[in-house]
Amino acid sequence: MRTKRRLLFKPLILLQVANHAAMGIALGLGFAFIVTHIAALGVVGLINVSPAPEDTLRTFVLTCATTFGIGATFTGIGFMTMREGD
Repeated sequence: MRTKRRLLFKPLILLQVANHAAMGIALGLGFAFIVTHIAALGVVGLINVSPAPEDTLRTFVLTCATTFGIGATFTGIGFMTMREGD
């Protein structure tokens, strides 16, 4: 007879955390897109005068996506732990 193992994380919680991370990454990509397409902000001008504009743009987009993704993940974890306490 197999004994019941207690799961460290419930699959639903992992799915919700992944969902929050995906939403954050999508928001970060949208933010990077908007910021780089509004000329009045001057971000594209700064990127264009860098020694390697493609690498600078790629780094900027990845930084935005990663930052928003991590922030949304931690926010989702905070919301889930507050909800479980009820």
